[in-house]
Amino acid sequence: MSDDFSTAPSRRMSRRVFVGLGAAAAATPCLLVSGRTDEALGASSAPRIHELTIAQLQAAMTQGRLTSHALVHAYERRIRRLDDRVNAILELNPDARRIARRLDAERRAGHVRGPLHGIPILLKANIDTADRMQTTAGSLGLIGDPPSRDATVAANLRAAGAVLLGKTNLSEWANFRGFYSSSGWSGAGGQTNNPYVLDRNPCGSSSGSGAAASANFCAASIGTETDGSIVCPAHENGVVGIKPTVGLTSRAGVVPISHSQDTVGPHGRTLADAAALLTAIVSRTADPRDPATAVGRDRIPDDYTAFVDSEGLRGARIGVPRTGISDSVPPHVSAVFEAALAAMRGAGATIVDPADIPTIEQINSGADEFTVLIYEFKRDLNAYLATRSGVPIRSLADAIAFNRAHAEEELKWFGQELFELAESDPFSPREYQTALANERRLGGAQGIDAALNAANLDALVMPTGGPAWTTDLVNGDHYIFGTSTAAAMAGYPIINVPMGDVFGLPVGISFVGTAFSEPRLITVASGFEAVTHARRRPHFLATLPTDQPMRRHAGARPPMPAHRPPVLHL
Repeated sequence: MSDDFSTAPSRRMSRRVFVGLGAAAAATPCLLVSGRTDEALGASSAPRIHELTIAQLQAAMTQGRLTSHALVHAYERRIRRLDDRVNAILELNPDARRIARRLDAERRAGHVRGPLHGIPILLKANIDTADRMQTTAGSLGLIGDPPSRDATVAANLRAAGAVLLGKTNLSEWANFRGFYSSSGWSGAGGQTNNPYVLDRNPCGSSSGSGAAASANFCAASIGTETDGSIVCPAHENGVVGIKPTVGLTSRAGVVPISHSQDTVGPHGRTLADAAALLTAIVSRTADPRDPATAVGRDRIPDDYTAFVDSEGLRGARIGVPRTGISDSVPPHVSAVFEAALAAMRGAGATIVDPADIPTIEQINSGADEFTVLIYEFKRDLNAYLATRSGVPIRSLADAIAFNRAHAEEELKWFGQELFELAESDPFSPREYQTALANERRLGGAQGIDAALNAANLDALVMPTGGPAWTTDLVNGDHYIFGTSTAAAMAGYPIINVPMGDVFGLPVGISFVGTAFSEPRLITVASGFEAVTHARRRPHFLATLPTDQPMRRHAGARPPMPAHRPPVLHL
């Protein structure tokens, strides 16, 4: 194992030092539409970025009322003012202002690359960028030299004209390190908080991505999911999350868990924003660094935003799986979900209820998925680490040893049981192949596809999860239920849309379909978004008020969940 971590203190940079790099870059004047600097105008005259959509920002730049440079500065200042509370940003890009100025010059010269030209986007810190930012997956063991090459999704964003504003915090190693972890905690960044109620958890390994988009720290953000880690942060942070079909977006240059289940997708405050980001990051031709991109290229539309439709529920057939799902949903979430179904009926959808997933009991057992993830993790991670140099670790075995050597910083709150199990290689190739075939069959052909085909459905809908729990570093996540596993095992897409709230905490609804059904899912999900307008801006409350709790969606006190093994949002 390399000893760079111990011999090069300058590389051992705290999260605040990372953000400070961006703050130093922000010292240069930022021209607004009036031609005056942000410093001269003062904070009250800065661009009003709260809740503005990508289309609105793009229109303002087209009309000459805003520059990318001013927009970058506005987001940087908001991050510096509010992120001490949320802790969503691991580092700011010290080159963001320079990139924005170059894109502004391109616009003045008549060259606009597309809808993301000049738009600031944040990336989860497990996505490689070949620049002055780190790619750590939240681990101190990956602090050192940046990657030598952009991840394909990062390269696609640059080509689309996006400004890579910075990296978001995450659950370390995408929450695949140990049991009893706290979602949103990493050794490199500490604990990310929920911007609605700061002592509540943001959920999922893409916690910083979801929290940052919700807090208006960026126009939109990029996360990753293996099972739940795009849709759960979207649900608990009150934003849209699109978990794409596996292989729709390349995983090349992304710190992996499982090539069979990993996918990269957007968080946005609206479905149109998330769809615009998805349009930019998909791999339209096969990526030689990711074999999963070799299929389905003929099923990728030119523009996913073309499928956003305020009338998208009219004539749609929507199924509601109940068995194996509703028995875990607490009453107050169930009340919001039933109201959502009523809203869909009112918007012209046919609701088929129930539309059960036939294999849900086998899916919920988790045995096949666990085998696949443990088997693939060691091999996929070692292959990724072989692409990195100038960092303390080059293998899973190195990472385990590094954590033991820096236990006070890395292992203080929870262990590395999953690391150690994967390194021991407990499953044979035959057991792995059987499990992989099983999970594809159970989640796909005999699971989601069977439910869709039985009633000629456009999508299945389920509550995404329960409201955010109080963050507990000592005992780990207080998880009640989630509905992402069937799609994770099949490699199928999910779209989470804000559904409502429970005592002021946002909850989301998941639209699930078959492989490469993102266009149809975007249509029906945007129809739901248009008739509910359920997103509410977060207000950064310190804790949930309990003297006069919100009663709009309150129901009976939920039963205590039965004992279950720890659940990880990966």
